[in-house]
Amino acid sequence: MSDRTDTLVIGAGPAGLAVAGCLARRGLRATVIERADAVAASWRAHYERLHLHTVKDLSALPGLPFPEAAPRYVPRRSVVDYLAGYAKRYGITPCFGQEAVAITPAPSGWLTRTATGREFVSRSVVLATGANNVPNVPVFAGQALFQGRVLHSRDYRSAAPFAGQRTLVVGMGNTGAEIALDLAEHGVSTALSVRSPINLVHRDVLGRPTQLSSIMLSKLPTALGDALARLLRDLTVGDLRRWGLRTAPISPLRQLREHGKTPVIDVGTLARIKRGEIEVHPGIEIFTAQGIRFTDGSEHQFDSVILATGYEAQIDRLFPGPKPALDTNGMPLDVAGTGALTGVYFVGFDIRQPGGLLRAIAAQAEQVALAIAPNGSAARDG
Repeated sequence: MSDRTDTLVIGAGPAGLAVAGCLARRGLRATVIERADAVAASWRAHYERLHLHTVKDLSALPGLPFPEAAPRYVPRRSVVDYLAGYAKRYGITPCFGQEAVAITPAPSGWLTRTATGREFVSRSVVLATGANNVPNVPVFAGQALFQGRVLHSRDYRSAAPFAGQRTLVVGMGNTGAEIALDLAEHGVSTALSVRSPINLVHRDVLGRPTQLSSIMLSKLPTALGDALARLLRDLTVGDLRRWGLRTAPISPLRQLREHGKTPVIDVGTLARIKRGEIEVHPGIEIFTAQGIRFTDGSEHQFDSVILATGYEAQIDRLFPGPKPALDTNGMPLDVAGTGALTGVYFVGFDIRQPGGLLRAIAAQAEQVALAIAPNGSAARDG
């Protein structure tokens, strides 16, 4: 027998909570399912050092600001507490241990089946499983011969297990850069493998958050905004080739807009690189028994390799019938499904917006709640 509900929200992370909260404020209680055993499961599992890279005032979910006493850049543990508090405020009680495996059309809307065999029939379904849903774990040539440890960044919590080891972090996105910084700050011999050119910007310039500058520049005519973003990057970061880093030829704004790739928000990694505390190597050619041979022909020994190689959304696998339109990153092109997918919504996947994903989630959650419950009256939050 199927559970029936007006709206099913899949995922109890920031996106799912935001949608459920906005619907509650409009008088509609959604059913929320979550594969883990708690809200904000991904945030609970992130490495301990993590802080938001976006300011708290533009990172809150609708209807509940971060506490006034919270710092400008909120730490991981406080984000978890905030999200748990958000769920409590709006009476969101997810069905835990329920991982969606298929979403198919039903006579009265949509049928969602979970891995436990449970079925939910709903008029609307909101997919909020996130852009960082399934780890991307590449396998390199010779990796089976390596005598050290290889792990994905999802399994990294702190530098403590790596004390006394020679550790390589593969990939210099925001996660790779911050893990390398965490290791170096704790005295671990650390190196980065950086295969491609990067866009790196400081989190703050002269006390002003780069996030705010990014939002402002995105409102200018495209060519002008890109030119100013590139100029600001070049003036504040400069040429990094002497330290083994190549700068992307396009502006951080254009990279985000066209490729959905967030620039590296530097919180101290670059200074450690310049001081020689974090080595930089090019891409990996092959693993050896004791370490890595890089594409420049150099070989170095390592005890552990941390793959900061990102995640995939893997939305397609949930839709055995009508398929959503996806971009080259596998992300939905629109928040609201159309045609055969009318009644399906996608929140938390738009990684191309300036100002950060949480800011985009807040706007999308309001948009979706209005579409699902147009006659609802948003509650006043005091």
